[in-house]
Amino acid sequence: MNVETGGLTILGWIVTLAPLGFVILMSFGFQKLSALAMTLLFIAFSVLMGMSLSFILLIYTSASVFKTFIVAAGMFGIMSVAGYTTKTDLTKFGSILMMGLIGIMIAMLVNFFMHSSTMEYIISVLGVLIFTGLTAYDVQRLKRIGAGAGSFGEENAKKASILGALTLYLDFINLFLFLIRFLGDRK
Repeated sequence: MNVETGGLTILGWIVTLAPLGFVILMSFGFQKLSALAMTLLFIAFSVLMGMSLSFILLIYTSASVFKTFIVAAGMFGIMSVAGYTTKTDLTKFGSILMMGLIGIMIAMLVNFFMHSSTMEYIISVLGVLIFTGLTAYDVQRLKRIGAGAGSFGEENAKKASILGALTLYLDFINLFLFLIRFLGDRK
């Protein structure tokens, strides 16, 4: 981040947007990439995501980042257990949540130009609700994939587990990012 102007430098933009490229590459390259390549991409994604998230410490106080992390971890843990243990099929619920995710992405794009603090607050609340629900949905989906992993073959099972880890990682990070928007104290 450029301290004088408050904007991102070219390197800042690369670090911020590169994780999205890794997610797209891993998602669409599932059939062509080996399990080793997927693992290396996931590690690189995690490092870049960590670098990208370091900008949060420039905006929010350390105490509020810690507090928000604890809240996000608790919510993520509870919803993971709920998704793993529930007998209810969350497939339809997951489809609705994915539509909601697309909706908030569009709303975030619109708000990028409008700069409405009210709309940002609404988007943050909806984001927390959507990623809380997606955590339960994704855990249940991964539980089902794990139960049938033997039919995928060893290589595809490894790749599916890496994509599953990526999905849960994204659920947690996004839950944290939406929570910090209204729980975090700015410097």
